[in-house]
Amino acid sequence: MMTKFDGTAVGPRGGDSRLAAPAGLTGEGSRTLRAGFIPLVDASVLIAASEFGFAQKEGIVLDLVKDVSWANVRDRLAFRQFDIAHMLSPMPVASMLGLGSNPSPTITPFSLGRGGNAITLSTRLYARMQQAGALSETASALENAQALAKAISGMKARGEPLPTLGVTYPFSSHNYEFRFWLAAGGIDPDRDVKLVVVPPPLTSDALATGAIDGFCVGAPWNMVASERGVGRIVAAKQDIWPSAPEKVIGMRPEWAETHPETVSRLIVALDAAARWCDRPDNHDALSEALADSRYIAAPVDIIRRVLAGEFNLDDQGNRRVIDGYFKFHDGFANYPRPSQALWIYSQMIRWGQTDLSSTGMTAAAAAYRPDIYRLALGADAAPLLDDDIRVEGAVDGDRFMDGQVFDPARIADYIAGFAVKSGMGSGSLAEEN
Repeated sequence: MMTKFDGTAVGPRGGDSRLAAPAGLTGEGSRTLRAGFIPLVDASVLIAASEFGFAQKEGIVLDLVKDVSWANVRDRLAFRQFDIAHMLSPMPVASMLGLGSNPSPTITPFSLGRGGNAITLSTRLYARMQQAGALSETASALENAQALAKAISGMKARGEPLPTLGVTYPFSSHNYEFRFWLAAGGIDPDRDVKLVVVPPPLTSDALATGAIDGFCVGAPWNMVASERGVGRIVAAKQDIWPSAPEKVIGMRPEWAETHPETVSRLIVALDAAARWCDRPDNHDALSEALADSRYIAAPVDIIRRVLAGEFNLDDQGNRRVIDGYFKFHDGFANYPRPSQALWIYSQMIRWGQTDLSSTGMTAAAAAYRPDIYRLALGADAAPLLDDDIRVEGAVDGDRFMDGQVFDPARIADYIAGFAVKSGMGSGSLAEEN
């Protein structure tokens, strides 16, 4: 039986039909929305909505502003320099829990899709893993993590410095996925390695200079590192949890409440752009747009291959193809499911960033707003209401790396079941400001 959370923050508000595209926005006037984003392929839906006319069709102009860090994006949304923002999926959850250096209430009514993350280690560290674990070129993500554990054990025995690994933000899918992968291999992320914050565009250079020994980041920066010959891709998001939400559209609750028509039109535009981005015959045009210096400023051929899920794992000719590496719309990829927010909450508790409470569960679930999504697109565009709070990782093709399932009704048992987790507060990561 599924657990439901009552209240308007989580429950549906209805809406049975798709709104027709307007010539302009009645009541609220024509809108120009200032939107912050980080140069990553998972900003595709937002960029495509602007570049290919989907926003304009809904009477909206998107003023896209490229930023340098997630902390900047968070602050500029809070201080009303942005109306909406490309955000990490845990950021609204953290904000509603009052976590971080500048917590300001933030919600998301729309996910920008799934996929896009990977874990890359330096070629130096990977060579040590091969020696320590007799690692094959076709090793699985779990085998790679176990080989890293053996390499770290040897480093400890010799009194060598522990590996320094980069994530993009303390409250990020990258932080939790990296920790999940490390722990599955028997590595304590708070004692066996050093985790630091590195902005996505700087990860490849940081790896090349030896400032870090690995990172978890979104595309295209993993492939940039592997093709430079400085990194080896050892795991992808799909290996850890395929359905994990990646980036979302964040907005302030009071802004959403005072601009309901604008929000609905925005969701209609993003939905159309997401459908367009999922079609392979549009990937050439999308790659060209993303490669522009205004957006990602990365080689168009790398972006095109990333969209197709075609990876060069290193510069030695080792390749991997991941079908559906990016899902911009398919499988309700845009639906902000509260049970996904609750899984994120479970990882925050697991790694000592917050405590478990009924108040915390309600706040975490309230960050994801399927009611606004349904109001904009209609019930036919959304999953069944019973799926809003569901058991995650329970079906083939959507398993967690460790084989466990997440039942929001048994969150305490789920956290207690992990062999590797933080003590009080030890899971905190210095926040970038």
